[in-house]
Amino acid sequence: MEIIEFKDMSFTYPGCEKKALKNLNITIYPSEFILICGKSGCGKSTFLRQMKQELAPDGDVSGEVLYNGTSIESLSPFVSASEIGFVHQSPEKQIVTDKVWHELAFGLESLGMKNSFIRRRVAEMASFFGIQTWFRKKVFELSGGQKQILNLASVMAMQPKVLILDEPTSQLDPIASAEFISTLRKINLELGTTIILSEHRLEEVFPIADKVLVMENGEAQAYGTALEVGNFLSSKGKKHPMYDGLPTAMKIYSAVNSVASVEVSATKNTEISAYENFEMSSKGRSGMNSVVNSAVNLEDNCPITVRDGKSWLTNLLGNKPSIQRINCTNSSPEKEPIIQIKDSWFRYSKDGNDVIRDLSLTINKGELFAIIGGNGVGKSTLLKIITGTNKPYRGKIKINGKDIKKYKYKELFTENLCMLPQDPKSLFTEASAFEDLLDMVENTKSTDDEKISRAKEMLELLGLSNLGDLHPYDLSGGEQQRLALGKILLLNPKILLLDEPTKGLDPFYKKVLAKIFKNLQKKRVTIIMVTHDIEFCAQYFDRCAMLFDGTVISEDTPRELFSSNSFYTTASNRMSKHLFENAITCEDVIQLCRENMIQNVMS
Repeated sequence: MEIIEFKDMSFTYPGCEKKALKNLNITIYPSEFILICGKSGCGKSTFLRQMKQELAPDGDVSGEVLYNGTSIESLSPFVSASEIGFVHQSPEKQIVTDKVWHELAFGLESLGMKNSFIRRRVAEMASFFGIQTWFRKKVFELSGGQKQILNLASVMAMQPKVLILDEPTSQLDPIASAEFISTLRKINLELGTTIILSEHRLEEVFPIADKVLVMENGEAQAYGTALEVGNFLSSKGKKHPMYDGLPTAMKIYSAVNSVASVEVSATKNTEISAYENFEMSSKGRSGMNSVVNSAVNLEDNCPITVRDGKSWLTNLLGNKPSIQRINCTNSSPEKEPIIQIKDSWFRYSKDGNDVIRDLSLTINKGELFAIIGGNGVGKSTLLKIITGTNKPYRGKIKINGKDIKKYKYKELFTENLCMLPQDPKSLFTEASAFEDLLDMVENTKSTDDEKISRAKEMLELLGLSNLGDLHPYDLSGGEQQRLALGKILLLNPKILLLDEPTKGLDPFYKKVLAKIFKNLQKKRVTIIMVTHDIEFCAQYFDRCAMLFDGTVISEDTPRELFSSNSFYTTASNRMSKHLFENAITCEDVIQLCRENMIQNVMS
């Protein structure tokens, strides 16, 4: 019997004409692992909340949602709280106590369990999740990854039959994210818990999901196995907004098979000119992309994981392909230092530990510069040091060659730099998205019509034109992130500091964001981004600095930095590094496969 069932279910938010969910008929069986994906604002979070009585939004509902044959609305509060667990995107949003042990016990206390039972259950969960070493810590001392594991453990302490998670890894570094997903897999396999997970980062989740649901405009576009959904997205090629979210191995397989079909056709006709035409049309990445857009059907042997992708590449090209390196030119901007940090030390309290330790860093004008590293290593603290919010007790900070201490507040923040914080909601002050953008140009020397025009243009640039009348808090996480970025961009900063700007963004809007960055770079705007999104850095940024233990331990171009790493690197590099020396993106691997296949045929 199905454990969750949506029957002709539609939902409309109050005051809206457009339905947030449309005629959903979805069946989920016990112990299944279900992955939900789609563009920001497609209805994923609304869909998830319909399964949790306490979190279901107000609005007009038609059809019904059933849990074990009973309407969600009719469930007793005890059953809903104990049998259906929910983990939010933001760790801080869910934590309610000050100590780790108390957070683990809180749910059980709320259900009225006996103390002896609570102690036993808490001990079991702490052991299962490996929390013993920080069991008695205060919550504020935990890293983002630890907080999210604590949230998960606190929910699992109530032994839910269904576990719902709304983008739980969006604020985790790659290693913490992989560990979190691994823990979910363990819960699913060892406890038989039904897991329903919404995610934008599909690389690790796609292979372990029993079924994948693709949503668009509140509708279920596709619902099936990973291979079935992969075929659905690939058949539409790069035009589908979620194509770029597919696991790396599937994208490379689809693109390379497209290339192979061209070669087979040329071989059958013995027309060498076909190869020449193909090679000319494929020169450079733009040409290569135009070729691989015609995706082929994914077959049963299509690799989904990095492991399977490595085996497939070896079978395709052999153990030692003749062409092993991407030939690339260094197109980094001219070196003109705009931010200089020298021998800086910082701690939050006099008796506390140093968060930033003997850190030196130089960032050039017009550079796209990424700061990566694990949770809690000092990345966000470093951004605040650049803004002057955090003041080092030792060392020097210079902006445009001038000591930051000599800047007046207005001069520093109006004419030089702006920062997008990790929580976009901290920037929202008005009753609608449009008014929030308009507020940023209110004090400029423009006419009212020009101000309105600039706000509307920014809404359109961010893909929010149809959401301008909504309150910012009613937007999805990804939409809030875009709106907050729009507010900052309207200030025309020379230096843009971004703390996790791709958090909550789907693959489609990441490409939009990258285009915005490249346009700003042409205007010599410097962009410094703290991020866990390694794939985004590899694709678009000029340099990366890796932080560990409060200081920069490595600093280089993405190609040099990621091609030598094992974990802080891209899936493309992990999949191909046994054959290729410096391939870090899907395009790199596809291009090298193409060149080797042409070389093999021509020889």
